[in-house]
Amino acid sequence: MRLLLLAHAFNSLTQRLWLELEADGHEVTLEYDINDAVTRAAVQMARPDLVIAPFLKRAIPEDVWRNVPCLIVHPGPLGDKGPSALDHAVQAGRPQWGVTVLQAVAEMDAGAVWATVNFPMRRAAKSSIYRREVTEAAVRALRSALNRWEGGLGRLSDANHGVEDAKPAMTQAARAVDWAAMDTTEVVARIRAADGQPGLRDASLGAEVWLHDAWPGEGRGTPGAVLGQRNEAVLRATRDGAVWIGAMTLRLPDGKRLKLPATRAMALRGLPLPPDTDAPGAPNGVSVTRHGDVALIRFPFLNGAMSVARSRALEAAIRQASASDARALLLTGGPEFWSNGIDLATIEAAASPPEESLAAIEAIDDVCLALLEARQWVVAGMQGNAGAGGVFLALCADRVIARDGVVLSPHYKNMGNLYGSEYWTHTLPRRLGPEGAARLMETRMPLLAREAVRIGLVDGTRKGTPEGVEAALLAELMAETAAPGFDARLAEKARTRPDAATLAAARAREIARMRLNFFGFDTSYHVARLNFIAGVPKSRTPLHLARHRQAPGRRAS
Repeated sequence: MRLLLLAHAFNSLTQRLWLELEADGHEVTLEYDINDAVTRAAVQMARPDLVIAPFLKRAIPEDVWRNVPCLIVHPGPLGDKGPSALDHAVQAGRPQWGVTVLQAVAEMDAGAVWATVNFPMRRAAKSSIYRREVTEAAVRALRSALNRWEGGLGRLSDANHGVEDAKPAMTQAARAVDWAAMDTTEVVARIRAADGQPGLRDASLGAEVWLHDAWPGEGRGTPGAVLGQRNEAVLRATRDGAVWIGAMTLRLPDGKRLKLPATRAMALRGLPLPPDTDAPGAPNGVSVTRHGDVALIRFPFLNGAMSVARSRALEAAIRQASASDARALLLTGGPEFWSNGIDLATIEAAASPPEESLAAIEAIDDVCLALLEARQWVVAGMQGNAGAGGVFLALCADRVIARDGVVLSPHYKNMGNLYGSEYWTHTLPRRLGPEGAARLMETRMPLLAREAVRIGLVDGTRKGTPEGVEAALLAELMAETAAPGFDARLAEKARTRPDAATLAAARAREIARMRLNFFGFDTSYHVARLNFIAGVPKSRTPLHLARHRQAPGRRAS
């Protein structure tokens, strides 16, 4: 079928659905939901069989849904209605939730139901549930709905009725934390229900911030007081313990919002920073654990973003593991993201964004070099999505395995035509050849892990949850290190390892081009970075997504 995706942004769910629909043989195009006139024009040009809306912030025009069937992917079970479905579910600690595909009508989320899929809820942030359970359920539900549509099986019900009911948009008043009255469990649930948008507003420290990335902690103090810091997170006392806050959003003088590691946000607001603490549970840390001859390295950075500090911590962990008697290294990133490359927010907040950009790319290049120089067999186990430099970080491993369903964006062009580094000019042609590497670097589209295997970018996929895939890869690698022939594999790696001069030359070429992006006359990167970090609404849909707007016979990549 011809399908028009109508979305507020090309977010992770929209990307995954596009790729799955295209893999199923559908003809897919997308229009950003900018205004009613743009939506009407897109429908006229695309002439879709169906409009699919996976991520909207306003209603579809009535004259559109009356003339073309429009299916809404709603992150709630049967009967649920309203714009804050997942927020309410997380804050209330619901044990089960779901995704429902329903047809657009005048009343929001009230139309005919075409599919519904439920799932058990984890104790996790809204953004984590959205990227994992909601996304997987949405793929299943939308596929089921389209099968019913194409097969003439009809709708499941004429209206969205069920155990759930309509819920209002969740306000900051409904989210508010009373530090003196609420226990750790409730504080964590409230902050997690607001993650990653809009965040939970808090002014109890003397400055207005929005809290994100909450985890139970250990400590005692006056409720609301800041007890310590670790990994750029801060530990705050609750009525019965403590909670870690990994990130805070600030509102800038021009009205834009900037999400930063908690300690950086506090420093920018002029708030006193607490002393370091070794209290457990802080988010965004790097861990190394031994499992037989395998060193397992985890780095679950928020949103997969790697600041200078986080890159340095990861490099140190890799160097430490490389100096041990481990025979293999398994790097798994985090369950939602492997890595998305350099942290654009900390760059935006720096006194000199060009200088901070260069420092960030040099730091992540040092992480890549640590992998390339490791004498062990190195496996990148991608539990979650990866973008830009994060993809090329993985290519510095000897083997790359991704969880089935992971979305990769192996390019830099969408960020102001960045050239990129992370030794891609060395690693990518070795996998795809010079022509294949050049083609991939010109694209602006994501791809599924299984498509990455087909073209040779990734070595294999594994099905399952992020935790299940990590456990399976660890078991496989432990068995390999104990098997006959592993010594020969390490010897072959040592024999064919690139020399230092080759790697240095590749890095020097890349950094020279990146300096032009950072310090040159073309400010495209700086404009794109600000727009991305500040969430500036799109004013048009790029042609590589709006295929219905392309000239006949041409397809922008």
